[in-house]
Amino acid sequence: MSSLLAQAIRYEHPATIPVGVSALPAVWLKYGDEFQRIANEYPQFFNNFQYDPHTYQYASSYHTGTFTDEWGCVWENIQEGNESIVKGHPVKSEEDVMTLEIPADRSGRFPHGFMYLRLLDLCGFELAMSMFAEEGKEIQTLIDKVLTYNCAQMDVILPGLGEIAYFGDDLGMQRGLAIGPHRWRKYLKPCFSKLYGKIKAAKPDTLIYMHTDGCIWEIMPDLAECGVDMINPQIRANGLDNLVRVCKGKIPINLDMDRQLFPFATPSQIHDHFAECVEALYLPEGGLGLNVELNYEIPLENIVAILDAAEKYRHYKG
Repeated sequence: MSSLLAQAIRYEHPATIPVGVSALPAVWLKYGDEFQRIANEYPQFFNNFQYDPHTYQYASSYHTGTFTDEWGCVWENIQEGNESIVKGHPVKSEEDVMTLEIPADRSGRFPHGFMYLRLLDLCGFELAMSMFAEEGKEIQTLIDKVLTYNCAQMDVILPGLGEIAYFGDDLGMQRGLAIGPHRWRKYLKPCFSKLYGKIKAAKPDTLIYMHTDGCIWEIMPDLAECGVDMINPQIRANGLDNLVRVCKGKIPINLDMDRQLFPFATPSQIHDHFAECVEALYLPEGGLGLNVELNYEIPLENIVAILDAAEKYRHYKG
């Protein structure tokens, strides 16, 4: 899919709309052979993957239990196959910011939530929001430390970057940015500009793809200014009208189809959802991809409907 996605990003008239389908480990763990039979019918999405419960491996953060990352954040998972969340925050007060040490790790780690969410993981939501509201030296110090770490990691991965570099950081909530667009532009935009600027300076032909959940349509042009070539936004949080107005023909998007709809919709409603999105955002020259994430809450008949709709509408020509 990479070359097709690159064509869509560059508005090079891709033959089809690029579609990416992923299934959380919890899907394979719940449905096993039943899901495998479905996957076998759609090799274009699953690349002929064969599930074996005895050898199936996935990221450690999807296993139940706890682990502590390089910053001292304690992650917890209570359901096998779903992602962990941070339950232990090492920064308990504004004073702790000043003594927080930047990890020595230089492995090139860019996990999901490497910049903005990292601030929340370190402090917890309430303390982080208080510091953003006060706009004291502590919030800038914290940001500087996280940015310094990320710049070092970027230097590690730069030589190996290929056609597309993938990053993820959830910047929005369901109805907007928690810190608002003004503070985001003041405090976070310079960070993403610096990090992505390193890529553009060293490898100008590398395309930057950024996943970001939440309502972020207000800052999508800012992300493009930071160097992002394609954004992966959520349809429900941002609204189709906003995405058409802000992005169509201007900012390439890999549209995250409605994961909150999938478990509860009828198959007909799922097809209607794909039709509405594609018909509104499609341009023959490109600028559109479709992203589907399957979770364990989706009934099997709905999974089939999702894959059928994805196969149908990736061939849409308007």
